Amino acid sequence: METQMNSIEKNEEFLRNIYRKGPMEGHAFVCMPCGKPVFEGNGDITLSDRPAEEWVPDIVDGYNRQVQMAEQTDSDLVPFCKLATATHIYAAAFGSPVHTFEDDNPCALPFVNTAEEADKIQEPDIWNCPGIARIFELGKAIQKELGDDVCLGPPDMQTGFDTACLIWDKTELYMAMMEDEGAAALKRLSAKCARFFKKFLLELKKEFPNMSPCHCPDVWAPPEMAPWMSNDECGAISTPMFEEFLLPEMLDLAETFGGLGMHCCADAEHQFESFKKIPGWYAFNRVAGRQGWRPVIEQFDGSDETPVMVLAWMEDDDMEMLIREAPDGMRFIFQKNTDDLDEAKQWIEFGRNLRQ
Repeated sequence: METQMNSIEKNEEFLRNIYRKGPMEGHAFVCMPCGKPVFEGNGDITLSDRPAEEWVPDIVDGYNRQVQMAEQTDSDLVPFCKLATATHIYAAAFGSPVHTFEDDNPCALPFVNTAEEADKIQEPDIWNCPGIARIFELGKAIQKELGDDVCLGPPDMQTGFDTACLIWDKTELYMAMMEDEGAAALKRLSAKCARFFKKFLLELKKEFPNMSPCHCPDVWAPPEMAPWMSNDECGAISTPMFEEFLLPEMLDLAETFGGLGMHCCADAEHQFESFKKIPGWYAFNRVAGRQGWRPVIEQFDGSDETPVMVLAWMEDDDMEMLIREAPDGMRFIFQKNTDDLDEAKQWIEFGRNLRQ
């Protein structure tokens, strides 16, 4: 047990140094065992009124499998218990109906079509939203089982604007953005969603100070660092629209929390320069869009203002290309999920053998 804890503490120190832009010690290779999709097992806890304790065994099992991988491989992983949810949680708090599937995660359905309907929506109280309250219940149940010091991982994170785009039918929403009345109503709705999200983040940090802020992918980040969130709708709008409708919210979050981490699975290369306006933007996870992975090394210079690239779901050749061609100073944390220990060891060895 002592060796295991020392290994995990070493990984924490190594990853913290990367996030903090300390002396260059190489890139990180975080291999994690596969987790269950939210819809499997007991399903999404936010849609159930069964005791939170029923979700704990699967989460503890996943945590223990992470510890075992840390013991048996040279992975840079730090184990954590993620309070995983689907993407619906904030929209549902505002009244969106939720559709469930047998073989996929649940999703929020839009219920607003006009500016007038959007203005009728009231900002809810966090503690009067059963789905949101369930997230806190699950965190407390895990701590009861594993101790208050266990590291937790966050639920789904969505910007207020992205939540508004779930509430308001997108066909109507994008048309409304082009009209003065509709644009003003969208800003008011987004502001309500953004305030709710920020309040939730503050309560989450207060209740669970040892929670990793990394929302996506499955990588630990120091609990003292700023939260991450999905910023996906930005791929569907122009740069001027992003700076008008969404950037102010991200600037406010960065000011509140002293920075920001971001996940983006959209074709959003046209927004990268605007992202750079976010103070303390320290971590960036994105997927390979139509332009592939190369934009992350073409549009960022590796300076202290360049966020740490926390990347997953890529082929070995792409990982090798990024490491070999990245500008000096760029930091990478690569993440892979597998339950095959031999595959994990081979991947980690491949990564460490690349020229740093």
